[in-house]
Amino acid sequence: MHPNPAFRGTETAQSLAFAAARGFGILTLNGTDAPLLAHIPFLITDDGQAIDLHLARSNAIARALSAPGPALLAVTGPDAYISPDWYGAPDMVPTWNYVAVHIHGQLERRPDAELPGLLARQSHAFERQLAPKPEWKMDKLSDDAMMRLLRMIVPFRLTITDIQSTWKLGQNRTPEQRLAAADGVAEAGIGSETDDLARLMRGV
Repeated sequence: MHPNPAFRGTETAQSLAFAAARGFGILTLNGTDAPLLAHIPFLITDDGQAIDLHLARSNAIARALSAPGPALLAVTGPDAYISPDWYGAPDMVPTWNYVAVHIHGQLERRPDAELPGLLARQSHAFERQLAPKPEWKMDKLSDDAMMRLLRMIVPFRLTITDIQSTWKLGQNRTPEQRLAAADGVAEAGIGSETDDLARLMRGV
């Protein structure tokens, strides 16, 4: 996380809601020789206390976790390069604006019996974002296809212990400089989801 307090003041609830809306992140676990990482979709529980996810049975994290242990889920948002020219002020330097949320917790393997319900909740959460498309549901799978799927993946839960976030949106600049940079981001369109980043910069 960026050390500047100007970028660290976002309320935990807002950062958690942001992560929930993204629904995709990088799960990390300390390995014997190096960190283990998995790119995963996830769901935050209704009470905001845990994250439900699944991993391929062959995934390195799934194989390494023999008992509940510490893990981190990193969720990143829109980002873009910021040119010093956009500020309209002297002695500025290049930087990169972004949003990142780190969710720390205890990761544990869950019983296989929980997997069908987890998959149904996940597909429902993401399918409803595609409305008015008719929702795809798990019951469209044949019994054989469902059994093959359930043999390939395993359910996990990350019980949340801490949430840290960086919303680096130019808060350390004057409002005029920040808004000018937001216009530059939107016009250049270089980076990840620059329209969303410009919107966030303007809303600070």
